[in-house]
Parts: sequence; C-alpha cells; structure tokens
Amino acid sequence: MEPAILIITLACGMAVNSINLPPLIGYLAAGFVLYVLGVQPDSLPILHSLADLGVTLLLFAIGLKLDVRSLFKAEVWAGSSLHLIISMLVFMPLLMLLGALGVSRVTDLDWQQLALIAFALSFSSTVFAVKVLEDKGDMQSLYGRVAIGILIMQDIFAVLFLTISKGNFPSPWAFALLALPLLRPLLYRLFDRVGHGELLVLFGLFMALVGGAWLFELVGMKPDLGALIAGMLLAGHKKASELAKSLFYFKELFLVAFFLTIGLNGLPSLEDIGMAGILLFLIPIKVALFIWLLTRFRLRSRTAIMGAFNLGNFSEFGLIVAAVATNKGWLPSHWLLIIAVALSASFLIAAPLNNMVAHIYGRFSQQLSRLEKSPLHPEDRQISLGDPRFLILGMGRIGSGAYDELRANFGDTILGIEHKQDLVEFHRNKGRNVVQGDASDTDFWEKLERAPHLEWVLLAMPYHAGNIFAIEQLRKRSYQGKISAIIQYSEDEQSLQDLGVNAVYNLYEAAGAGFVEHVISQLTPSGTMPPLFNENKTQEQPQ
Repeated sequence: MEPAILIITLACGMAVNSINLPPLIGYLAAGFVLYVLGVQPDSLPILHSLADLGVTLLLFAIGLKLDVRSLFKAEVWAGSSLHLIISMLVFMPLLMLLGALGVSRVTDLDWQQLALIAFALSFSSTVFAVKVLEDKGDMQSLYGRVAIGILIMQDIFAVLFLTISKGNFPSPWAFALLALPLLRPLLYRLFDRVGHGELLVLFGLFMALVGGAWLFELVGMKPDLGALIAGMLLAGHKKASELAKSLFYFKELFLVAFFLTIGLNGLPSLEDIGMAGILLFLIPIKVALFIWLLTRFRLRSRTAIMGAFNLGNFSEFGLIVAAVATNKGWLPSHWLLIIAVALSASFLIAAPLNNMVAHIYGRFSQQLSRLEKSPLHPEDRQISLGDPRFLILGMGRIGSGAYDELRANFGDTILGIEHKQDLVEFHRNKGRNVVQGDASDTDFWEKLERAPHLEWVLLAMPYHAGNIFAIEQLRKRSYQGKISAIIQYSEDEQSLQDLGVNAVYNLYEAAGAGFVEHVISQLTPSGTMPPLFNENKTQEQPQ
C-alpha cells in the first residue's frame, strides 16, 4: 500500500497545482481517497509522527523569519488582536443563530464549543498568503508586510492555544527557559561554524527538534512553542534566511503527512459539506473587517483591500487547532472534516479574487477612499521624488558607485531608491539623497509622485524580474527618457533591449563607475528629456 500512498498523493497534488491552487488541497483530497481505499490511520503511525514534525518545523520556520520589531506596529499587533476578538464576537452569535434555525451540525454545541470553532475560523492561511505574495512579487510591499505580520501574530495566538491545550502545569524548571536569550552568542558562533551544506540542515533540525521542541517538552511545555522560540533566537543571524530555505522542503514534505492524516479521518457527509459551504459566508465578513480595521490605522484604502483579500481565507493553523480540539474530545470529530472542506473551498474562492483585487479596487476606489483617515500612515503616503535628473533604483554596491560618479560630474541631481531601511539610513549618513521604496512593488509605483525633469533611470537591482517590472511600470507612466540596467546572466540582455533599455551591463563585469560612463558620454547639456509622468496623460492603475 505504501507505493499507492505516494502515487495518489503525488497525483492529487499535481492536479491541484496545475490549476494554480496550493497543493495542500490535493493532499487533503488524497487523504479522502486513501480512506475510501481502506487505509486506516492507525495502520500508519509513522504518518502521525511525520505530521507532528511538519507542524514543529513550520513553527521553527516562522520563528526564523520573525522580526519582533514588526510585531510592535499598531496595525499588526492591535489589528490582529482586534480582528480575532471581533471575529469571535461576530461568528459565535451567527453560529448560535444557525443552531436556532435547526442546522444540525451546530444545534447540540455549547458556547465553549462555538467559541473554539469561531477561534479556528478567525485565522488566515500563511501558506496561501505567502504563495500569492511571492507570485505577485509583493512580499516587500507595505500591504504584504502588514499581512505577514498579522499572520505571524495569529500563529502566535495558535501556539499559545496549543500550549494551553496541553493541560498540564509546567515544571518549575520552565523558569530556566527565560535564560535562553543569554545563549544567543553561543548559538550564533555555532551557526557561523556549520557552514552551508548538510551541517547547516542538521543544525536547523537540532535547534527545532532538540533545542526547541524537546527542551520545552522536558519542562512540561508545548513542544511547538519551543520550536517557535528556537527559531526566534536565530532570527537575527545573517544566515537565518538561508537556514529557512534549507529546511523548506523538509517542512513541506512533513506537512503533506499532516494534511493526509486529516483526510484519513473519514469522508465528509453531505451535512458536513453543506455546513462547510455555510461557513464560507463568513469570509466576506473577515475581509470587510480587515479593510475597516486597517484603514482605522491610517493605511490607504488600496493597502487595506490588498491586505484584506490576501487574508480572506481559512487557515491550516485553524485546522491544527481543530485537530487538537477533536483529539481532546472538545469538539465532535466531524468538525475537523467540516473545517478541512471549508479551508479547501476558501482557497478555491480566494485564488481568483486575489487576481482580481486591483480591478475591484479600481471600481470601488472612490467609495473605499471614504474609509481613509488623515494623516495617512507614514509608510503609506505619496513618495516625493523632488526634481532629480537621475534616478537609481537599487543602492547596493553598483548603485552606490553609480551615484558617487554621477554626483562628482553633475552635483546633487541624483536620487537613489532602496527598499532596506538600514541601507537607506547608511546612505543618508554618507550624504547621499536616498529614499525608501521597493521598485519591484506595485505599491511603490502607485504612490510615486511626478518628477518633471528626470532624464535617466539606472536599474541597479540584481534581479532580472525586478528590472523587467520596473521598466513596465515606467512605460505605463509615459516615461520616454533613457534607461540603463545591470544583469546577472548574459541571456537576460536581449529581453531588456527588446523593452527599449539603452544600455545593459553585466553585474560581474561592471563597477558602479563603469556602469555610469555611458550615461555621462550620452547626456545632452539641455537637460530636457521627457518627464517621468506625462502631464497630459492620466496615470494608469498598476496591475
């Protein structure tokens, strides 16, 4: 039967992936198929062990990416907390109303069980949101960062629930865990010495499973919380992102086992499917609540709706909460299947809506703008370029060299754009005119003000897709001036030239000064190149 498990899981995952939906929907379906074929969950104890490992590594990975400072932003910690509370206060009466109307799956539930269901349904999917943001290239956008921050806060709420659900008081030795931050210098030295190969992976598994999960379980605390804390201890290290990537496929593979175990619990009945369909009507409430809350924190209505649609679904963490609740006997077992079906259906609905969100915003922008509060959030205001002759997108090594060479020849007529705040501060301390922004982000171009005398744009971003996107956005805004770009691979040169780039330089062959030599040689003394935005043309909405 083992080959059949792999064949069916792979086939279902590929079928779902082929229509651009998260494969986890396929894994849930594979679990149902295996159940129909007679596979019993008790016959595969290793599957449950792998499922537990998947959840543990998921939390460790979240900890690795966690910038604690981002959680202290009001729109993140207060927005997620208020959304959770209000969602439960709204969902519980609605579920009670369904019970009063005779919907069988809720008629016999008490208020504590309704609260558990409302709690599980209040979460949004980290897996889905990250996939959508990566596909759009909006991971560094303001709405993307806010959405990820809210998701991390929700994950923390879920971990706290999992910890409380253990039901046992921690050992007095648990207080010793407060000293873990003191071990960070030692952990960082170990991190430095493990290199970049298989030792890095082993170090990550050790930290997640031993230094986190096992250590916390030893003192009577939930292992999942230990994995999250272990990840947070390593989050500030320069190789944290590399470690997260190294463990990515381990985590994803083990999570397949988790979704399979859900399906192996049995097939949903028609009543379960009907109840899951009813739960889908809660999603518009979630979306509307996110839009309202995010605009209360002075974000633009566009940022709010983009973030809200990204969060407009049910969550795999809600499924984990439901799995714990049913295993403990706090919820009837069929509710795990109901939430699994609702989760899958929410992805089917959310995927096309996220592709249409820009169009939806364009249609209702006037009505949505009435929700905005003044003054707008400092990170969500218009980006003023001033009146530069040269615009450099990307202020790394190449961009910095180009900036200095241009300034030596033309004075302070240059503006640099850089998405990393620490680099922005570094350049400003060096006397360079640099503002924060991400040219690979639709939000950046949406908020960009007109530069009337811009003559040349230098694309100093090392990623080809980012350069392509920036060129497309410049063309949308009727920019007719000159463009130069750097590339990593020679095969990327032709596509840039086809888009009208005047000169292309290989990243490994051109220094910043060399990159700008052709600019100096070709500049006209009049400085009358076309502006970034044509005054006579209405600015298009970015897609």
